[in-house]
Parts: sequence; structure tokens; C-alpha cells
Amino acid sequence: MKDHHPSPLRDAQEDIKTARGIPDTPQTRAPAYRLAFVDDEFLCRDELRPVRWQLELMKPEMMLTEAGIESTVVLFGGARIPEPAKADTARTESLGKLSQYYDEARKFARLMTERSMAGGGHHDVIVTGGGPGVMEAGNRGAIDAGGRSIGLNIVLPFEQAPNEYVTPGLCFNFHYFAIRKMHFLMRARAICVFPGGFGTLDETFEALTLIQTGRMERVPFLLFGRAFWETIINWEALADAGTISDDDLDLFRFVETADEAIEEMNNWEGAGTKRGSIPGR
Repeated sequence: MKDHHPSPLRDAQEDIKTARGIPDTPQTRAPAYRLAFVDDEFLCRDELRPVRWQLELMKPEMMLTEAGIESTVVLFGGARIPEPAKADTARTESLGKLSQYYDEARKFARLMTERSMAGGGHHDVIVTGGGPGVMEAGNRGAIDAGGRSIGLNIVLPFEQAPNEYVTPGLCFNFHYFAIRKMHFLMRARAICVFPGGFGTLDETFEALTLIQTGRMERVPFLLFGRAFWETIINWEALADAGTISDDDLDLFRFVETADEAIEEMNNWEGAGTKRGSIPGR
């Protein structure tokens, strides 16, 4: 990242190089002598957690700004959903049947990226969690269109490398789930959710809660696969019980295909607000 504010003071990078060349003595080997900002052991102390939160917030924000990313379209969905060609290797028959949504996610991302590029490529850039399954499909669709996409990975005990379709300079890695979820939504102009597991549900309900409580602007919120979503969540029961209002059921729409999703986005109430309408409308 470039320094946009040159200073007459000595640059930190210069001191890092100088410190590495200092003679090896008991004093220079002691942890106390390390420059604080290159001392991993120091930075990982419990007391420095607020600093680590700030760094995870600032690094992607600064790099996305430098890359000219002004708005995004978020794709949430399961890491275990296979592409149709590999559906017969899925761990369950039901999971194999959900493979259709891999193709829909890929097509949706391609169409949105084509529209984004037609407008200069700064708005409605696809962002996923950077992993396999639906996430891979989203980043892959952006590649199909010859565009770029974002991946917000997180370090997990058995996490694989980011999928190969994320734009390398827009592939980020997180330690804190909370900061990662903030980055998903900070530039979001639409949210599309495909079938998934605990992580997908967590992301979905956090975003819905922010919109419901007025902490986030209302944006197109699309759930792919009505049968899936109505099987695992009794939305009407929540309204009937009074734990949500009837109006809350209007915060989202069910769709089945990429084309249907784009149609819903183009006709979403408030699509012409200050965030702008969906490109190509």
C-alpha cells in the first residue's frame, strides 16, 4: 500500500531494514529490543486485541478503497455444495441435489460482473467468503465475465486455501468473524444467500437483523431455493408468534434462478436510492 502522505521523518521500513542488520548480541536478541510493530509475539498478546481488531478493519478497507471498489454484491452460501459434475460425490443425496445452486451462483456472478464492468467495474463487485462450494461458484462466475471479485477468507482449524478464482489482490484473510462480517456488509448493495450451513445462517440472520433494526439500509435480499429455506426455517411461525412482525417477512424474497434474482433486484423497492440502481436496469 502506497504512502499518500510523505513525511520528513524516517520511514518505518528503513528502520526495519536497519534493525535487521544490527550486530547479534544478548541485548538485540531479547524480545524487548524488537520493534513493536514487527514483533508478532507482542502483537498477539491479549492486551493488544483491540489493535488487532483495528488492523483487520483497516487493511481490507484501505486496499478495497485503493482498488476503487465502491459497492459490492454479496454471495453467501454453503462450502459443501458441489458443482453439478461432482454431485455424485456429495456426502449426502440431498447435498448432491443442491448442486444446481452452484451453477446458479456462477451464472448470477457472471451476469452481475458483466454489468459491473459495463459501468466501469467499481460498483456491484462480487464478494464471497473465498472458500469452496457456492463461494467458489461466485468468484468463478466473475472470472467467466473477465472481471474481478473479492474473497473474505477466515482462518479455521482445517481450512483449505482460498479458491483459485478470487482476484489475488482482493483476497483477504481474517482472524475475527465479527470484523469479516462487517466487511461483507460495509459496501453491500445487494445480498444473495444460497443454501448453506451454520455459517450461512449466521451471516443471513446478522444481515437481516441489521436491516430489520434500521442499522443498515434496506437492500435487495434474495434467498435462493424456497424449498430449502422453508424446510429449515418456519418464517411464518415467527410472525404468527409475534417474535417478528408481518412486515419483516417483506425484507427478503425467494428466487430460484440467476435471471429471477436479477429481475427482483431491478424491481426492488428503493432500487434508485442514493446507493444507485442495479447497473443495466
